[in-house]
Amino acid sequence: MDSGVNLDIVRPYLGKYRSFVGRCCQKCTSKSWGFFFHKHLASMGFCNVIKITEENTRYRGWLVRRLCHFLTVCDWRISAEMPPNLQERLFRTQRVQEVVSPKGSGDTPGTNLPAEEWMKEIQRILGQIQGRLSPFLLRFCHWVLLKFLTRIFLRVIVHKGQLEMVHKAGEVADTPMVFLSTHKSHLDGLWLPFLLVSQGVAMPRVAWENKTFTPTYRALLASLGGVFLPQEMGQRWDIGEGALSRAVVASYVEELLLSKQPLLIFLEEVFSGSQQLSPSGRAWMSLVLNAYYTGAVSDVMIVPVGISYERTPNFIPRGKESPTQTLGLWATVWTLCQAACRGQSCVRIDLAQPFSLQEFVTNRCFRQNSSRKPLRELLLPEILGRCPSILDCEKVECWPTNSKDVVPLTGVEEQVLLDNLSLHTLNAGVSCSAIMAVHILSALLLHMHQEGVFLSRLMQDFVWITDEILMRNYDVGFSGRVRDVLCHSLSLLRDCITLYSLSLGDVLVVPKKTEVAIRELSHHSTALLPIFIQEAIGACSINALLMEVLPYLGSPEQLGSFVLAHEELHNKSVLLVQLLPKDFLLRQPCQSVHYYCQHAVDKLVESGLLVAEEVPSDRFVCDTSQKGFTEKFLWKATEDFVDIDGREEAEKQCFKVSQLESCSNLFVFLCGLLGPPLKTLERATIFLQEQDFPQPESRFVEELQRDLVRLAREDGSYECCNRSLTATAIRICKELGVFKEVTEGKEPLLHLSEAFTARENQKKLEKFIHQFIY
Repeated sequence: MDSGVNLDIVRPYLGKYRSFVGRCCQKCTSKSWGFFFHKHLASMGFCNVIKITEENTRYRGWLVRRLCHFLTVCDWRISAEMPPNLQERLFRTQRVQEVVSPKGSGDTPGTNLPAEEWMKEIQRILGQIQGRLSPFLLRFCHWVLLKFLTRIFLRVIVHKGQLEMVHKAGEVADTPMVFLSTHKSHLDGLWLPFLLVSQGVAMPRVAWENKTFTPTYRALLASLGGVFLPQEMGQRWDIGEGALSRAVVASYVEELLLSKQPLLIFLEEVFSGSQQLSPSGRAWMSLVLNAYYTGAVSDVMIVPVGISYERTPNFIPRGKESPTQTLGLWATVWTLCQAACRGQSCVRIDLAQPFSLQEFVTNRCFRQNSSRKPLRELLLPEILGRCPSILDCEKVECWPTNSKDVVPLTGVEEQVLLDNLSLHTLNAGVSCSAIMAVHILSALLLHMHQEGVFLSRLMQDFVWITDEILMRNYDVGFSGRVRDVLCHSLSLLRDCITLYSLSLGDVLVVPKKTEVAIRELSHHSTALLPIFIQEAIGACSINALLMEVLPYLGSPEQLGSFVLAHEELHNKSVLLVQLLPKDFLLRQPCQSVHYYCQHAVDKLVESGLLVAEEVPSDRFVCDTSQKGFTEKFLWKATEDFVDIDGREEAEKQCFKVSQLESCSNLFVFLCGLLGPPLKTLERATIFLQEQDFPQPESRFVEELQRDLVRLAREDGSYECCNRSLTATAIRICKELGVFKEVTEGKEPLLHLSEAFTARENQKKLEKFIHQFIY
């Protein structure tokens, strides 16, 4: 069938082949899909970038072998200087001139200043954005960082084919590159430029969050290539000062891209326990997109980056993170020293397939033809029982960003494009991130074997989860014998587990019930949620349907014979998908919510968790091929074709939950992965009933966090105490219309909406969320 889709032959995983991860979206960037990828690049193997020997230098000899690190760093090409007349170039840009000499300003104060005064103001703002680079300091810090990395990590692994792909894309396209990376540690911004420079890529400018660091540390980072948003961008400013700061930073990004210097932007919050777009990252992405829309650059090459740690260097102790907490230079050095003493681990960096921003903007494959409504209009009638019907609209996403922090684009269409670009790149960065053995082991101990497990059984489950990950076209960051890999992972998790040697030769592995241990295991296990998120949505939807019928069956044993209708399961999945944010689900904008849920049900059938129940029909109902929607769902189809013959089969399709032990374990595992965010949201709704409103948002967040810790001390559910999950719960409540946000003074006040002043409606919301929790 000529549908315009290029098909690739994918060989099944047999222990000898790993598919290339991080392919760009074929629907939105079809030309980049084939143009910036070559199949032979997938078989080039891996390299350890911190293993520097005599072969990496131009010299040979006894002395060279002892000074190879120093000589290699001296040979690196470091050139990231901006034009020498940057201040004058910024002053002559159209944006700045519109602020300096606005038309019809009249006698407005501050608009008739001489050019010298404006140049001083521009120089002050430019000093907040960047610093003067010091080549000696750059090479010295890279040498010191290399020494630290060799003490902290066994290996820093990167795929040679991915590096070659980025090199070729840069040579062919001849456009500036913007690296959009996931963010796991503050160390990422220090050693990612080191990695790119060591592999022959030009040193990128790193977009940092200026509120995170002390002034001294911020000045050092600026000398090493860091760039910051002006301080006025995060405060209340008068019209003139704010307009000039926005004009200068927008013009600076245009000059940066015109000079074809790479830019590194972090998409996530560094303390995020789940995927959550960073306000600072969205602000820098809006500047890049604005530079393209104004015609300053004809195209930009977007390169998503994924990072995976076996053990993340903790600059701030787990559970003590705070958005207002600053990081100092000596705290960083002390953290690196502590990490060097704790034992060595591995880290993996993956570069996803580059794609053209111009092609992404031109294609406009994101759905705009369907009606879009806020979540409170979509889901609130369903929760309160006013309109129990299937949701037939796409949700308007409300990102948790402060309007003072984001440089606004010119129109609504550009804002929608920014949202879609952010979701696409975040999806690509997370999808290409390798899964470490520590992640798998933590998820098994936290969600399946909380009371302990024998090492022999743990090895079997480890192999099972590894196969499931590889079959879903994700990669793992380990190799070797299973027992050796598990022993290495157990040594890294020695503070979280207790080992008991048995007389039979086996070992009993028991996870500790302490707060530190559960937080650590939960932090590692979240890496598996993006892989199984669709199956987890389906499993929680099955749980909701079973809980509805349990009071009528009499005993839980009868649930095995209960038949689930496809339409009811699909609708329940739609409710849960609409409830959770898009960045949490990693749902691409070019996929409709109904296609996403249909794919979730199909995956459960393929995994064996759902077994098709035969009904009288001309065709077998267990046909999991991608069919079109029925006539009732024609408007929901995201593909360009519809199978009219299957219009009645979807409604008749029924399933039973498999009673096999392996399927029961999979069901518990999937529900456990999605349990922490749902439990946090449920506890937030219960906490509403104990509070008096209005109150400042910051105080509500702190009191909710303390209440979550108090509840965790009672039942041991410390995985629900993550600040990121708390912020996500409050964000969902805002989108549902639970809160009305009123800005008074320095921070917004939260008011309960009229619908949720009644305790009855609060109970309904709690019951709605509780149905999905296993």
